[in-house]
Amino acid sequence: MMKRRYCGLVLAMALMLSACSGIGSERLSYGVLSNKEAEVPAAGGTVTYGYSSPFQGLFEPAFYEGEDDYQVLEFITEAMFRVKDDLTTVPGIASWQESDDHTVFTFRIRPGVRWHNGDELTVEDWKFALETIANPEYTGSRYYSVEMISGAEAYHKGKAKEISGIKVIDPYTLRITMNSVRVNALDNLWPYPMNKRVYSGIAVKDMPDSDPVRKHPIGIGPFEVTNIQPGQLVEMKAFEDYYQGKPLLDGVTYKVFDDKDIVNLLDENVIDMATAPRDAYASLKQLDQVNILQSPELSYEYIGFKFGSWDHESQKIVMDNPKFADKRLRQAMYYALDREGIINQYSYGLGSLIETPVPSSSWAKIPDSQINTYPYSPERAKALLNEAGYVDRDGDGFREDPKGAPFVIHYDAMTGSTTAEARTRAILQNWRDVGLDVRLNGGQLKDLNTFYEAVENDDPSVELFNGVWGLASDPDPSGLWREIDLWNYPRFSSKRNEELIREGVGIKSYDKEHRKQVYYEWQKLVNDEVPMIFFAERINITAVNKRLQSVKVNSMSNIIDPQTWWIQEEN
Repeated sequence: MMKRRYCGLVLAMALMLSACSGIGSERLSYGVLSNKEAEVPAAGGTVTYGYSSPFQGLFEPAFYEGEDDYQVLEFITEAMFRVKDDLTTVPGIASWQESDDHTVFTFRIRPGVRWHNGDELTVEDWKFALETIANPEYTGSRYYSVEMISGAEAYHKGKAKEISGIKVIDPYTLRITMNSVRVNALDNLWPYPMNKRVYSGIAVKDMPDSDPVRKHPIGIGPFEVTNIQPGQLVEMKAFEDYYQGKPLLDGVTYKVFDDKDIVNLLDENVIDMATAPRDAYASLKQLDQVNILQSPELSYEYIGFKFGSWDHESQKIVMDNPKFADKRLRQAMYYALDREGIINQYSYGLGSLIETPVPSSSWAKIPDSQINTYPYSPERAKALLNEAGYVDRDGDGFREDPKGAPFVIHYDAMTGSTTAEARTRAILQNWRDVGLDVRLNGGQLKDLNTFYEAVENDDPSVELFNGVWGLASDPDPSGLWREIDLWNYPRFSSKRNEELIREGVGIKSYDKEHRKQVYYEWQKLVNDEVPMIFFAERINITAVNKRLQSVKVNSMSNIIDPQTWWIQEEN
């Protein structure tokens, strides 16, 4: 349901996220309990959830950008719908009725749900969130989650004072009319309310830096924020009026740590739970008091090419960078990478190769037999480069461009695990082995926030970058792959790309087999064009102190129903 970005090297990246994507249940394992529960859960106590990078501090779903803030939001917020372990969307706080022509949805929300400040949740709060995201001043990346609503485009362009397709029937009933039939309308519709009263008087452009986002966030989730130390610590206590009942824990502390210290911190009970880096896997398995939970990641790691920039006026990408225009260059760089060797050496084998942005467990994933799997082949890479005119004319070991000019590519990647630098060197060496002068941009790795700021703002020095996307519950590429998507970081699109993405959610795609064939064709397109090198999908590792009970993980998250977590103290 939501898309989010990840630090490709900091985390055992959970969730390759929505631009959002659909998964079948037959090949995933879900609901893994951390350990056996006692018959009667005990109430009380606090736990510390660790995160390995300073957080940005955007604690409102409409504005957050990375997993660093999303982890906090999973404790304090809740969506209108629930996504089951098999990634199907089901009623939660809201239930719905769908019209026969699939364009009108009537939602009914549960009465008595309270915000942390005591206000009752009404559909006005949900309507306010939809209007905020559609507002012309909105600077976030989630317009794709409201654009399907009738009248949203006119409102977004400042041509209307309200969204005509949203109608409040009563405090608990909201009717939303879509501008066309979309098979995944519910999967993409923005499901998080915003407290209308709290944000009253704050201009949308000012919301990201406002107190309700930065200092005093409130939600409807099981825990409420009591203290924030920017970038380092968030303290939360149990919300006594949570609609599903007061949580068993007294509180949760979200604490930033250096992931190089994760083994000692878990061993000394400084943190109780964290997503673990792969280089700590073997050591963590030796700790008697720690359980290691594994789950498939609904995500993919990639290396993206920069084809252009984002035009803020037209709100579209502009493909104005010719450096990577020849797909033979892009394909050659794919063949030149020993992806499997890098995964085995630097990710401890916890991953598998992918060739498209649709996860292997998805019903929409095209069989590898129908696409190019880009096996490691330096000779094939060299042949393609020669064919494209990239040859070493001066004998220095590096290829010039087809016009004979020096050809240097700058590469960006993130800090993180202890193997991050060595892994980056190995990647660069693969390309240098085929005569491409690829250099680390600025001479060093970037931290997560600096990296994504440069990538999203199309810093001219960013040409090639290593990132990760987490996916949600439907294979629709909207949000990451269209020309109107801010999160389309490579700034790549084509006429056929746009056509297939539209067809994948059209009326004919209510026939699932037709929809699958559309996505097969789309995957063939991106597999051949190589707008990015699809590196791997991974196994997510979560380390949990054995005293913490009722923890489970799935491909979507490792923070699932935290109101049921409890502490079993040692005898």
